[in-house]
Amino acid sequence: MASFKILVTGATGYIGGTILSDLVKSQHDSIRKSSISGLVRGKVKAEILSDKGVKAELFSDLDASDEIEKVASGYDMVIRAASGYHEGSAKALILGLGRRKKSTGNDVYYIHTSGTSNLGDQPITGKYTEDHVFSDKEDVYSYEKMRNEKQPYPQRQTDLVVIETGLKVGVKTYIIMSPLIYGIGTGHFNQQSIQIPAMIKAALKTKQAEVIADGKASWDHVHVGDLAELYEIVVQKLLAGEDLPSGEKGIYFSANGRFTWLEVSQGIADALFTLGISKTEKVKSISLEEAAESWVGGSVLLAELAFASNSLTEPELGRSLGWKPHKTDRDFKNHFQTEVEKLMEEDEKKK
Repeated sequence: MASFKILVTGATGYIGGTILSDLVKSQHDSIRKSSISGLVRGKVKAEILSDKGVKAELFSDLDASDEIEKVASGYDMVIRAASGYHEGSAKALILGLGRRKKSTGNDVYYIHTSGTSNLGDQPITGKYTEDHVFSDKEDVYSYEKMRNEKQPYPQRQTDLVVIETGLKVGVKTYIIMSPLIYGIGTGHFNQQSIQIPAMIKAALKTKQAEVIADGKASWDHVHVGDLAELYEIVVQKLLAGEDLPSGEKGIYFSANGRFTWLEVSQGIADALFTLGISKTEKVKSISLEEAAESWVGGSVLLAELAFASNSLTEPELGRSLGWKPHKTDRDFKNHFQTEVEKLMEEDEKKK
């Protein structure tokens, strides 16, 4: 019997690289017996993966839908860890899996990476208010649909396309919707996340940590290693033939701790002061517009949803599968200096 074929997209990225390395060293027999590949751009990166014992599939870019669909049609499972904001490539991967199912007659699986900014409110502009801790046993799909009708948001829109395309072509879809992800990744390329590094990069330029408004809004966090273990559990259980919630009921949270945005900014400020980069431990309050320009390339909506909103979740589905994250709130509070040092190290390499 041919081995089960798994494709990881975003294999050179922070989340995808960590998932890939986690799967390659997995102790589960079903995963060890599977063929695991990474989807990458460029022969140099492909050669690096090959040297690490991982098969590489080449593609040109996320807009090459026909190309992506063709690659996916050769696999039984796709773990998408590339941009959750790119609807077209997500749909192409699912359509490719649909072709695979049609040709083999076997079930195929698509695991999608998304984020809880999709659920965030808008306390700064007041355009949407929310006072709710979401459980992934609720009808999150209907909530996302309602929110997107009121205000389109690319990552949320992609979630809806994933679910609806999967249902249309008979592909079982699973969305892992994560909060702020921290910690150094274990992939062979990018090893840092997005949100906190964006804030650190801005702070390194101004020599002072910043926060949007008063920073009182609350979010969740998860360590990248714990998150990769959740993906591994889902993969292992699907390979074992377990019938996990999918489609409209297949949105899984991965939260493992809680913080306020001011706590994040203060953590950065303390790290900068300790390392002698900043002369003050005080955090500077900035406007939403200033943060948008400095942190996310000008998008006020993204800045508010991803750096100033309230977004609280409970990962009941994951825990019911046996997911037991190891990191604690103390690990989160103590990691900021490592993040700053890693960014400075990367900057030195580029010089």
